Amino acid sequence: MKEVKSQATKNTATGKQGGLNAEIQSRIGHQLRAMYDDVVRQGVPDRFAELIRKLDVPKPNDQLGDAGDQAIKNDGRD
Repeated sequence: MKEVKSQATKNTATGKQGGLNAEIQSRIGHQLRAMYDDVVRQGVPDRFAELIRKLDVPKPNDQLGDAGDQAIKNDGRD
């Protein structure tokens, strides 16, 4: 346990942070890109694109109904 604390103290004192070095990060990045490259090339399925389009269209608030319209028109000064 003392070794871990002394190592952490050394890294903090020298300004060096723990973690992966640039070479390891680069290798992980290349491997992840290779794994997910096929998924990225497939694109978004049509049904997902349609759902996204539907979500982007503003829709009147059905929960408020006529009472909601009255509340908007009524500014509280009645």
